[in-house]
Parts: sequence; C-alpha cells; structure tokens
Amino acid sequence: MPTLAELAKMFDHSLLQPHLTDADLEAGCALAAEYKVASVCIKPYAVPLAAKLLAGTGVFVSTTIGFPHGGHLTKVKVFESEAAMDDGAVELDMVVNVGKVLSGDYGYVAADVTAVVDAAHRRGAKVKVIFENALLKDEHKKELCRICGDAGADWVKTSTGYAESGATIDDLKLMRAFSPPHVQVKAAGGVRSFDTLMAVREVGVTRVGATATKAILEDARAKLGL
Repeated sequence: MPTLAELAKMFDHSLLQPHLTDADLEAGCALAAEYKVASVCIKPYAVPLAAKLLAGTGVFVSTTIGFPHGGHLTKVKVFESEAAMDDGAVELDMVVNVGKVLSGDYGYVAADVTAVVDAAHRRGAKVKVIFENALLKDEHKKELCRICGDAGADWVKTSTGYAESGATIDDLKLMRAFSPPHVQVKAAGGVRSFDTLMAVREVGVTRVGATATKAILEDARAKLGL
C-alpha cells in the first residue's frame, strides 16, 4: 500500500473556482503546505501570492493557460505562460483548442500545444495538456495523446473540472494506453474519495486535480491506519 506522503504527492490542490476570495486562496495554500501535496493549481492572478506563501514548503505552484475553453490565440497562451513563469509558476495546465480538435484541424492543435510546451521547457517548467473529454470522442482523445507525445508534454489531463463530466476510468485507461511512457496522466473532475483515488492510481494516474484534498487524505489516513 502507498504511504500517506506518496498519496499526497499525487494531488494538485485546485483553487480555481470563480468565487474564491484572496482569503480563500491563502487558506488553500496553507492547506496544501500542511498536507505537502504536489502543487497548488491557482488562478493566474494569484500565482505571485502562492509563490510567496509556498516558498520552502516543497509544494509547487501551478496555474492554468487558456482556461477554461482553450480558445485563446496561441501567442496569447505563450504570453500567459511566460507571465505565469515570471510570477513563480513551475507547472502549467493548458487547455487545448476544443473547437479545433472537433474540427479535425490537428495541425493547428499540435502547433498550439507545442508552442506552450516549448516555452515552458525552455525555462524548466512542466505542462499538463487538458483535453476536456466530455466534449470529445475516443478518436479525438487518441489523436491528442499522439500530439502531446510528439510535443513532449509532461502530462495529459482529462478535464478542466468544469465540464459535464471529468475523469472516467475508461478515459484514463485510453489516455494511458495511447500516450508514450514519458507522458504521465492526470485525472481531474470527479476524484472526490479515497476509493476513487486508489482506482485511478491503479490504472496509471500520477496526478489528480481535486478540491476535496483534505477530505480524501484524511479518509486515506483512516483507511490506511496511519
């Protein structure tokens, strides 16, 4: 069985809800530091705050790019990435252009993803590419896995967490099967319990995006007898 520390390092504690105040964001960073999760995924304007609060804690600062629909110009996504890294973000969760995916314009999608990945990697940051699987067919997901592999993305990710559905076991299995070994898989949207966490871990997920981080990890502590 994994240790509680190992499970905690699967979490990107999500602080993206539009209603969150500055005080809420500060409290979220404190919770992330307490549980020593992998990262806080925070709204872009709050990256400097998170970088200050999390300095020395071992918790990374991540933020979103092209969120939530992916329709930004590529050059805007790159600018947003550079600004986020300037402010202290070391992981970027970018949304693909969903409309272009559904249009079958994979050349555009590949260039969009590659531009952000290249900008991040030049500065030592990592990129998680968000598919928004609720809007896609399996053929789209498979092609996106190929594109992300070719682009050198660090993770493929199921959802923004704000679509009709998020992470499903079938989608996670597909993403793991059709992504090269160097691309990890992140589950976002719907991971709200210890049992679900263990289920997605079993199929190869290395990160989860969650708002219920404390509840899940406390449930893990109880069930693992820690």
